[in-house]
Amino acid sequence: MYEEHFHLSNKPFQLSPDPRFFFASNKHQQALSYLQYGLEQGEGFIVITGPIGCGKTTIAKNLVQTIDGSNIQAIEIVTSNLSPDDLLGVILQKLGLSAKDSSKAEMLRSIEQHLIYQFNNDKRVLLLVDEAQNLPIESVEELRMLSNFQLYDKPLIQSFLLGQEELKEIIQSPKMEQFRQRIIASCHLKPFNEQETKQYINHRLSLAGSEQKEMFSADCFAVINTITGGIPRKINQLMDRVLLFGYLNDLQKFSKSDIESVVSEMSDEMSASLTQSEVGLETQTETLTETNLDSSQSYSGIEHGFVEVARNLADVAEFLQENIDAKVKLNRYLDKLIKQKNIAISKHDLGEMD
Repeated sequence: MYEEHFHLSNKPFQLSPDPRFFFASNKHQQALSYLQYGLEQGEGFIVITGPIGCGKTTIAKNLVQTIDGSNIQAIEIVTSNLSPDDLLGVILQKLGLSAKDSSKAEMLRSIEQHLIYQFNNDKRVLLLVDEAQNLPIESVEELRMLSNFQLYDKPLIQSFLLGQEELKEIIQSPKMEQFRQRIIASCHLKPFNEQETKQYINHRLSLAGSEQKEMFSADCFAVINTITGGIPRKINQLMDRVLLFGYLNDLQKFSKSDIESVVSEMSDEMSASLTQSEVGLETQTETLTETNLDSSQSYSGIEHGFVEVARNLADVAEFLQENIDAKVKLNRYLDKLIKQKNIAISKHDLGEMD
């Protein structure tokens, strides 16, 4: 919708993971290096953990894109609460094998035969398990048992586990000692700091074709980092709305107040919760309100009545202004759509005349 307005080739802040927009902060680059190192070793487990939306899946997809498909068969699994048998069934399906009405022994035999076949053709299998924190301990242990498949003392399958912080608790369980001994490397991703947030935003805009050097004033990034907590997915969520706000208000550059306006809009929407910092903002607002109420108690009864009336009138005025602003934005949006439609019709008519 706003791509043409900002001269972008595509949307730079989509919520779905896109390896084309991979941004290598120091910690993300470290995680990617661990994955690449593990891939070169060809054995053991690599474990990547981090908060929701911090970029674990993007890292995995970025790695898969760099893999030479001629000698590695990479399969990706996004897990739910799968039992060991269900997990084996999903792996069989991802390998292109049938798991229907098979016993556990038969499933293991089919997997081993496929791994041996790949090995004899100078190929190996890489298993990427995303959202691994959803797996029960027994299923994680099943992955360790699969790593025992070997031929000529060489492992036939390798697994990378990516998950939220709960995955660390699972792996640190006393029952998981043998699994821990198979981990080659692990990395815990952290949110961006303010500088990384700025670099991340500019990186994505540049890849989307933006030629503007300073689309955001310098004080915008502190607000963005605080509101989103430095989580990439939440940054994407906020920045997508900021660009839409710019399109509807015919802006090419943004100030701190523009960002705060968008945050205020999103804070009123159930589907657009950004971070815990919003709770902080609400708490600050409540504190200020309580302070004002406490101070008003010192007024006389008449004065207090005037204060309440003034507040009510202010609330009504604010409500009316919000509705006026919303209608103005809607009218601008409709005007843009009508112009775009007229341009398209004119081009179509000219084409028919030719």
